[in-house]
Amino acid sequence: MAKLTKKQKEALSKVEKGRIYNLEEGAALVKEVNTAKFDASVDIAVRLGVDPRKANQMVRGVVSLPHGTGKDVKVLALVTPDKEAEAKEAGADYVGLDEYLQKIKEGWTDVDVIVTMPAVMGKLGPLGRVLGPRGLMPNPKSGTVTMEIGKAVTEVKAGKIDFKVDKYGIIHAGIGKVSFDAAKIKENAQELISTLIKMKPTAAKGTYVKSIYLSSTMSPGIAIDTKAIN
Repeated sequence: MAKLTKKQKEALSKVEKGRIYNLEEGAALVKEVNTAKFDASVDIAVRLGVDPRKANQMVRGVVSLPHGTGKDVKVLALVTPDKEAEAKEAGADYVGLDEYLQKIKEGWTDVDVIVTMPAVMGKLGPLGRVLGPRGLMPNPKSGTVTMEIGKAVTEVKAGKIDFKVDKYGIIHAGIGKVSFDAAKIKENAQELISTLIKMKPTAAKGTYVKSIYLSSTMSPGIAIDTKAIN
């Protein structure tokens, strides 16, 4: 087991063992216990009472965080020539089609989100083995396969994220940076949680939100009270 540094021990001591914090306290504490020397990401992990192996209990969707993620999201717009100007104007970092399809085929995936059009999806199918494992395959449900390319690029750049429950029933998402005000971290977390509540599958029984943890890069996890949520 790796030895904790003095700073890490100090941070760990600020999180009371066994204590459940309300969201406002947790948002403030996650800033306080950060030990990274850079502007670390603030992450949330929400364990849901669902069985992801069953299609009727899969939780997947998108949410627009009111204060964005604090991350400069690199967007690739795979579009036909008539949509290139729209994508560039909206702020896409890379715009084109065949040349980028070839680059991806050769292993290039230096982007965070790919936005494309329904007519192009057929060309992306063979690249599923490259894009799928990296979570880069565009999906109509996440709004990344659309004719409204400009709108899709703008929303992604502004802080729209997609999420999907993993095989353990947990949703993981980045909801900001430690440089954010605690109030902004709290509001971003609330937006994601309220979105998850609205998406509760009818087949899910018992407690839906089982646990919530906030953390930043290299910091201890902070347990958040779920009583007011369920």
